[in-house]
Amino acid sequence: MAGRVGALNMTRGVPLPLWPGRLAGLFLVLFLLGPLAAVFWRAGGGGWPGPADWAALRFTVVQAVLSAVISVVLAVPVARALARRRFAGRGVLITLLGAPFILPVIVAVLGLLAVFGRGGVVNDLLALTGLPRIQIYGLHGVVLAHVFFNLPLATRMVLQGWQAIPAERFRLATSLGMTPGTVLRVLERPMLREVLPGAALIVFALCLSSFAVALTLGGGPRATTLELAIYQAFTFDFDLGRAAVLSLMQLALVLAAAALALRSGAVTGFGAGLDRVHRRWEAETPLLRAQDAALIALAALFLLTPLAAIVWRGAAGLFDMPVQVWRAAGISLAVSLTATALCLTLALSLAVLALRRGWVEGVGLLGLAISPLVIGTGLFLLVNPWIDPSRLALAVTAVVNAVMALPFALRVILPRLREVEATHGRLATSLGLTGVARLRWLILPRLRPVLGFAAGLTAALAMGDLGVIALFADNDNATLPLQILRLMGAYRMEAAAGAGLLLLMLSLALFWVFDRGGRDNAAV
Repeated sequence: MAGRVGALNMTRGVPLPLWPGRLAGLFLVLFLLGPLAAVFWRAGGGGWPGPADWAALRFTVVQAVLSAVISVVLAVPVARALARRRFAGRGVLITLLGAPFILPVIVAVLGLLAVFGRGGVVNDLLALTGLPRIQIYGLHGVVLAHVFFNLPLATRMVLQGWQAIPAERFRLATSLGMTPGTVLRVLERPMLREVLPGAALIVFALCLSSFAVALTLGGGPRATTLELAIYQAFTFDFDLGRAAVLSLMQLALVLAAAALALRSGAVTGFGAGLDRVHRRWEAETPLLRAQDAALIALAALFLLTPLAAIVWRGAAGLFDMPVQVWRAAGISLAVSLTATALCLTLALSLAVLALRRGWVEGVGLLGLAISPLVIGTGLFLLVNPWIDPSRLALAVTAVVNAVMALPFALRVILPRLREVEATHGRLATSLGLTGVARLRWLILPRLRPVLGFAAGLTAALAMGDLGVIALFADNDNATLPLQILRLMGAYRMEAAAGAGLLLLMLSLALFWVFDRGGRDNAAV
């Protein structure tokens, strides 16, 4: 207890520069709330939501609930199987199963269409057996795509819950002769009651702001999310009042889900262990081994088949891509790298300030709650009297991507920064290591691995983003995801598949380069 109090006192007095964090916080508040206010001011306020708005709200909530429930329900047996088994390549498989989270949305849609679309593998097999074809567009298509994206995230969260149960508890259960059913009731079910609500709420919050999935797989007005309705209000009607009202509805939903998620998800009550490898003696039966192997294989088949389809179909389309695709790839790289640099700067500045002001972490999470389409439109309304907004399309896209990735980067950097200060801060202070010198010699070398991971995550997410740029880009400033969408709209599916493979390779390469660069020769 005394050590914890000492660590807290030490972090409260950390001699690090705080003014960058204050500037970053002020920038975020102005950047996120200023455009929303500009939209309201330009629209003369917002009216009461109409029938179409309530329909978009209902569809948004329904698809988010279904996506969250299905993702979490499927994640439980998969995570349990992974927690009970040790096999060669287990770590690699877990890493690959997490790939959909950083996969560009438009590329994932291409992969899902290749497997479940009208001419996909599943429909071809159904045709051979004489069964009717399935339709991917509509509510079920949106839910399928969201489960594809979020099943890995839910699995990792539930798996962490299993790993939080000390191995000694399972050893004791075996010595007492407990069956797998008893272990589930005594040890696993209490953990699941704590973990599952938080996992479901996080997936629910992520699905609330769906745009690219609903745009490509929605299938019509009856399958419109709030984010897509905002896009339609801007693009087709230029009804800023309706867009502002829809933004407030989405803001309220996401904030409510995020607040509930932050209050749940912690695993408590199991006590400490000796960090031994979990061995599940009660599950060492041929039947349970076969069951777990089948579950892991099915999960890998569902998550990795679309990736294989992207590579298979995209390889042929690489030679059918127009020259605009390569220009769009260069633009996407520039936007991605700019967004990454800005996101890391904001995240590190806010993390330093959060050591003394814990509530600052909540400011960084605002990026998940406000529609990027509203931010982009509000910014263009603000600058329109002085400059042509289309000239700022790429700059605004880079900044919006940085802000959207900030919550993830901050959640990666802040815990490690607290650990470094708790471990080395007192010694550094006694040596007079403060300010920029403290950042250079103490903080940055030890944050290098997490900074590399955060940079890779931000770069991959920004590379595949299809949001603000869909509103304001012209033919000369299209990013690669937007160019893929245009090829799909022109029914040039082979060229779109080739561009999708290019986007996949660039996104994974950026993630690997930054993550590997952060880990190589890093101080720990």
